[in-house]
Amino acid sequence: MPAIIIDGNVVAAKVRKDAQERAGRLKERGINPCLAVILMGENPASLSYVKGKQKALAEAGMEGKIIRLPETTSEAELLALIASLNGDENIHGILVQHPWPRQIRDEVFIQALDPKKDVDCFHPLNLGKLVRGEDGFLLGTPYGIIIMLRELKIPISGSHVVIVGRSNITGKPLALLLSRREQNATVTICHTGTKDLAYHTRQADILICAAGTTPGLIKGNMIKPGAAVIDVGVNRVPDPSKKAGYRLAGDVAFEEALEVAGWISKVPGGVGPMTVAMLLQNVVYAAEKR
Repeated sequence: MPAIIIDGNVVAAKVRKDAQERAGRLKERGINPCLAVILMGENPASLSYVKGKQKALAEAGMEGKIIRLPETTSEAELLALIASLNGDENIHGILVQHPWPRQIRDEVFIQALDPKKDVDCFHPLNLGKLVRGEDGFLLGTPYGIIIMLRELKIPISGSHVVIVGRSNITGKPLALLLSRREQNATVTICHTGTKDLAYHTRQADILICAAGTTPGLIKGNMIKPGAAVIDVGVNRVPDPSKKAGYRLAGDVAFEEALEVAGWISKVPGGVGPMTVAMLLQNVVYAAEKR
């Protein structure tokens, strides 16, 4: 029996509705949740992402303030802007859209952000809270995956979760969140140094693929029958039939996995919508805390 295909848009809609309702209650008290997004340069993909975030904010009854800067922006200019936004009581969240120019060091501007407005959860203080299990911002993609699993009633507690990928924005924080008492999962992290990757992935009750380097890295015979497979990878595959000249593909060989897994998310349309939905949650959370 083919796997159940996870539609991230359906789950994300519930998360967005919750954020909208919370924003509505804040507006009744005269508080308008607002996210400032700093975009440097003219990268078309980045501009598209920012417009998507602005639309999502508007639909949730929140404000998106887009600040566009030239590619030549210096660190000093960016830090001055961040200092201004930190001090603006009408701004509840600050986000610097990736990628940023080569002359901008992320370790410099991230530490300049007010931790209470760091909705991407990149500041060392917020990452420290994540490690300690304290209340605070949670990275959008990892937390979105957990909400997705909960909504689908896929058992997490006691499950063996295998994560392929150890990035600072997905693999590592996701492992921390899953091992918290409220999730109670046993977690294995695999990476480029892992010997016999298939051995480990076949042990997973929940397999989360977040390598983002090789389309179709995870084959059907690398999946435990009935496992939940969450594909976070986004890879560009040349495709002359597409207007853009490429199509998006995940880390999982989807058609093969479909015949083995119990649940599987697609790329696109799986985890992606959850990441934006969780950003809305972080913005409204920041406004509530202020």
